[in-house]
Amino acid sequence: MKRTISTDEAPAAVGAYSQATTNGSVLFTAGQIPLTPEGELLDDEDIATQTAQSLDNVMAILESEGAGAGDVLKVNVYLADIDDFEEMNETYATYFDEEPPARSAVEVGNLPKGVGVEIEAIADVADK
Repeated sequence: MKRTISTDEAPAAVGAYSQATTNGSVLFTAGQIPLTPEGELLDDEDIATQTAQSLDNVMAILESEGAGAGDVLKVNVYLADIDDFEEMNETYATYFDEEPPARSAVEVGNLPKGVGVEIEAIADVADK
């Protein structure tokens, strides 16, 4: 059975979507942009800062369900500029330093609110 997830530790959903959903076995986060839980958009910051905030949001959602980085199976990273890949990757690696999940990273035409990165994750929460 599907259940929606919401935490005050990550930005509230600003549209017709949930921060995450789960069926009790697998958790899917919505794409997280560099928006703080308080609503501050970090679109003018460098890609490392934007990546960190996006991943902080993902981690807050996971933690609300008793999960963490080690439970992540797959991550999708959307970049406004693929030339930001190396800088994004350096920051990303600090979140997944042991047994990193599978990942895709692609350049897209535009991201919400003009940000440089959006990140979503799929995690195993079966034993949480």
